[in-house]
Amino acid sequence: MSKQEGSGLTSSAGLMRYFEEEDKETPKISPKQVIVFGIAIGAIILGLNVYYGLWP
Repeated sequence: MSKQEGSGLTSSAGLMRYFEEEDKETPKISPKQVIVFGIAIGAIILGLNVYYGLWP
């Protein structure tokens, strides 16, 4: 068996290039906004279920 040197760096090289590439035009979303958005979507779905009689 041959010993592979640097295989960890080679396998993660694509990920490193991907994360180093940062677009200035992308919107920044805080974790708090993600939680609030998820709760709002859940409330809307629950409200629609109650409105249409799907909630027991």
